[in-house]
Amino acid sequence: MVNYLVFLAISTGISALFSLGLNLQWGFTGLINFGHVAFMTVGAYTTMMLSLNGTPILLAVILGAAVAALLGLLMGLSTLRLREDYLAIVTIGVAEIVRLVVLNEEWLTRGTFGVQGFPLPLATWNPNLLMRLAMIGLLSAIAAVTAWSLWQWFSKIWQQAKAEGKTPIDSLVLLIFGLLLEIAIYIAGAIALYHYTYKAGLMLLLLAVLALVFWQLERLARSPWGRVLKSIREDEEVPKALGKNVFWYKLQSLMLGGAIAGIAGSFYAWQQTSVYPDDFIPLTTFEAWTIVVLGGAGNNVGTILGAVLFWGYNTLTRFVLPEILPFDDARLGAFRIMVIGLLLIVLMMMRPQGILGKKEELTLGR
Repeated sequence: MVNYLVFLAISTGISALFSLGLNLQWGFTGLINFGHVAFMTVGAYTTMMLSLNGTPILLAVILGAAVAALLGLLMGLSTLRLREDYLAIVTIGVAEIVRLVVLNEEWLTRGTFGVQGFPLPLATWNPNLLMRLAMIGLLSAIAAVTAWSLWQWFSKIWQQAKAEGKTPIDSLVLLIFGLLLEIAIYIAGAIALYHYTYKAGLMLLLLAVLALVFWQLERLARSPWGRVLKSIREDEEVPKALGKNVFWYKLQSLMLGGAIAGIAGSFYAWQQTSVYPDDFIPLTTFEAWTIVVLGGAGNNVGTILGAVLFWGYNTLTRFVLPEILPFDDARLGAFRIMVIGLLLIVLMMMRPQGILGKKEELTLGR
């Protein structure tokens, strides 16, 4: 059970990190990118191939993120002047081209055989008791900040609802669900760190990186740079009239979001301990879209909440549905995707802005 909760925390963290990059591009800038998985592919393969050839892991991750940002630059220079629907189509094509290059260029990527046996961060580390307690302390600090952020969000919703004479039962349920899940993962993480394993170290490293990226994105969103991105999303003619270089701001958003997805790709490879071209199919991008739409576009807290709900649903249906439905594994998998699609349709009809989003920040379909 402890190992599964650690796996769940790592999977949720990777999805949240990957989706934060997409949220920057779409939620804050209005760029419809259906090929976001291309950045993850490039980041994962660059990091693993470099570290396999002797490059230190930290430098390999930085170079992987830089190459993903370079892909964003090349993609942006050729597509950002296109209309939104054409941009969406072209980005899907770019993602498939990247996957096919990885699949067929065996001299560089080993093709269908994939890449295995690369160095893993913290895998050979054997921390003493003091270091293990320090890691548990860091995990406790991250958990405390997360719980505080959840409480701050609920207090804000509660005050708004109270002013309107309503009782936010749905938000209260979300708060309780989030706190219970966090407590379960915290306890499992603390136990795993005390009896140190590679996956426990990877979980702590991922949570620290996720917290750092989230903090910096929140700072950027409140900065003049972030306000320009939001104005581009609302109506790009306004920042143009004020002398802003809209194309350059869009390019920066695409590159930064791509770099974040590249880092997510490195963590994905470390979790799997191998990478194959078929790991990076278009469905990965659409799972990120599901997470951003579910949590609310243009809201970093909503994106992380969306990742938690997505993996909560995934886990719950994986264990509960086989007990109540007489389906084989293939039909059960299709049924789970169908149900989440149905839930998304209902959500888009009842609350198109997502759980924490705002209606004016939903640019898709305008």
